[in-house]
Amino acid sequence: MNIAPSARGFAATILAVMVFTPAQAYDEGPVTGGGTIQGKVLFNGTAPTRTIIPTKDVEVCGEPREEALIDVGPDHGVQNAVVYLTQVSKGKPWPAADKPPELNNLKCRFEPAVQVIRAGPLVVVNSDPVLHNTHGYYGTRTAFNLALPNEGQRIPTDLQRAGAVKVDCDAHGWMEGWIYVVDNPYYAVTGADGKFSIADVPPGTYTLVAVQSFTGPIQQQVTVTAGTPAELTIELKKP
Repeated sequence: MNIAPSARGFAATILAVMVFTPAQAYDEGPVTGGGTIQGKVLFNGTAPTRTIIPTKDVEVCGEPREEALIDVGPDHGVQNAVVYLTQVSKGKPWPAADKPPELNNLKCRFEPAVQVIRAGPLVVVNSDPVLHNTHGYYGTRTAFNLALPNEGQRIPTDLQRAGAVKVDCDAHGWMEGWIYVVDNPYYAVTGADGKFSIADVPPGTYTLVAVQSFTGPIQQQVTVTAGTPAELTIELKKP
């Protein structure tokens, strides 16, 4: 079904008020007796869609199509939901990275459509032979606004605040992506089956957030004990 504008607006409003603050200090080090948080993100409602009708650059952007606002598998698992812990001051090292994360404009879509990055550099890329104007927002506040008129163009930028960054293209209004900027490495993006795992968590009680752009964020407490997986089932709700 097509999603009503009011429902889309509700989800956008929820995400707009998510906290975005300068990234807090995080101390990396060995974790003794760490545990694992694992589980599945579900959506039991009818998965809504929106109709995409490219109005320009059709040879690059493609034909009209239906696009899901939430990717739900046959067993109700949600793909590309983001799960992360908040207010973690110390723990495992950040994953090694040989280059900054990238956001690519490819066939008038953002690749990846959803990603989680450490606060810091980001490279915006245009792989299309058409102009893209890639515009990122923390809520209503512009995080970056980059014109990329040339195929193969690459522009570095920085996202120094933790929070949700919605990305669109001022030249192709249907394009939408999400970047979740985090200040600790305890996060995961769900796979096609909706499952996730966050390892090497120091024992303790934490606030866990699960978020998807259509439903908005939900949070719950989770307690981690040494050597014992904390199993969670998280159900996202239609706004």
